[in-house]
Amino acid sequence: SGQKVCYSAFKHSCYKLAYFQDLSRRVGFQEARQACEIDGGALLSLESEAEQQLIENMLQNLTKSGSGISDGDFWIGLWRSGDGLATSSACPDLYQWADGSTSPFRNWYTDEPSCGSEACVVMYHQPTANPGLGGPYLYQWNDDRCNMKH
Repeated sequence: SGQKVCYSAFKHSCYKLAYFQDLSRRVGFQEARQACEIDGGALLSLESEAEQQLIENMLQNLTKSGSGISDGDFWIGLWRSGDGLATSSACPDLYQWADGSTSPFRNWYTDEPSCGSEACVVMYHQPTANPGLGGPYLYQWNDDRCNMKH
C-alpha cells in the first residue's frame, strides 16, 4: 500500500497512493472507496490542472523509486450514480465526486467517458501499452466497470 504525503498548498493537503503489484490484492471501486473512508480519507477528487499535475508527479516518483510498479490503473473518486445505462449525450454531466466536491475539472482520455455500463472512473497508468489516438495511457481518465479490480 502507500505512504501518506502531505502538501500545504492544496485543499486536500494529504494524499496516499495505494498500488498493488499483486493482482489478487486489487479491488473494485466500492471496496477502494470504503478502504479510504476507513483510513479517514476519501477516494481522490482532482479539482484542478495543478492538482492533476501533482498526482502525476507522485506517480512518476513512485515509478522511479524502483518499487517494481507496472501497469495498473488507479481508482479516483469520480463516478456516475443512477440506474440502468446512461447512453445520452448528457452522460458526462452525470459524473460526481464521491466526497461531495462540485469541481467541474475533468481530464478524460479521448472518446471518454464511454458511459453505458461503465460508471466508475480510473486514472490510466499503463506505461507499457502502445499509445492510442489520445496518446499514451498515462494519467488521463477513463470510465470503467465498477467491479473491475484496480
